[in-house]
Amino acid sequence: MNYSQIPSPCYVLEEEKLIKNLELINSVQKRAGITVILALKGFAMYSTFPLVRKYLKGATASSLFEAMLIREELGGELHLYFPVYQEHEFAAAIKDATHITFNSLSQWESFKEKTFNAKISPGLRINPEYSPVETDMYNPASLMSRLGIRAETLGDKLPEGIEGLHCHNLCESDSHALSTTLEQIEKLFGNHLPHIKWLNLGGGHLLTRQGYDIEHFVKVMTDFKTRHPHLDIYIEPSSAIAWETGFLRATVLDLIQTPDPIIAMLDVSFTAHMPDCLEMPYKPRIQGARDPQPGETAYRMGGLTCLAGDVMGMGDYYFSTPLKIGDSIILEDMIHYTMVKTSMFNGVKHPSIGILRNGEFELVREFEYEDFKRRLS
Repeated sequence: MNYSQIPSPCYVLEEEKLIKNLELINSVQKRAGITVILALKGFAMYSTFPLVRKYLKGATASSLFEAMLIREELGGELHLYFPVYQEHEFAAAIKDATHITFNSLSQWESFKEKTFNAKISPGLRINPEYSPVETDMYNPASLMSRLGIRAETLGDKLPEGIEGLHCHNLCESDSHALSTTLEQIEKLFGNHLPHIKWLNLGGGHLLTRQGYDIEHFVKVMTDFKTRHPHLDIYIEPSSAIAWETGFLRATVLDLIQTPDPIIAMLDVSFTAHMPDCLEMPYKPRIQGARDPQPGETAYRMGGLTCLAGDVMGMGDYYFSTPLKIGDSIILEDMIHYTMVKTSMFNGVKHPSIGILRNGEFELVREFEYEDFKRRLS
């Protein structure tokens, strides 16, 4: 690909790959008899929403601003799950919403009358006490989790008026983790299932990852629906929708010699533009690079902020052709859970956003000083 038409740095969504993911997800939801909605917390590139709405019936929001963006740019069903609702913004949040989930019984008690008046279908988030997630900070179903109600707290009877249950305990997981999740729900909350209308199984279903067992997913869901035919089943993945649909283009600005790896100073920041690399942490793939072998020249990617830790510390890279100043660095799979977490820390310029469509690049958004200044006071 000729990257000269793309500014640096820039997030680039490849539309054909997004369409491929959406078509697969649409096929799965039809076969499994479920409804897939978009979770904005992982993918909120609203310039793609005219395309997304052709395949998905709506989205879920976890904040007032996400709810507003769904109403303005996507439409369809609007599901709300805020870990905590606030009195001063509740009326604005529930406008045109179709479903709302409460994180605790006390939150339900605080807002149930306003929910009844708004004629929204209410539900409770449950903690299934199981998750395949190994990174503690990403595990929503731990014993000490602040997210969801444990079975012993919920008790034997649902509060009057509750119509659904919501469970989110997966993260880029497979269909076998889903199967175990459903077993846990039936074990811990099975007595409530006959008394609700819908069950939302949250996100983390990585349907579009190569090797994901689609047939097993369909069987797991259809078997569950056979046991509970009255339930409307929702899932709300975001990674699956934007999985491997684009990249972050960067440029080598300088090369710093150290006793071991050469530090390639880039025009992007891991701290500001790729925080998941540090939080998760994980090592992103770079086009044309691989892990170095003993004796090979190793390069470590460094960000452009003054923070000492703004560096890819999860591993170094080897390039068959030695890097030089001005070279492009293509960080792959940088669309989901990346743009939504960026900041303008240190005043560094935010990467542009663009779309590749039929081989042609379209610049969607650039960021300037005023964007930085408006975030401050």
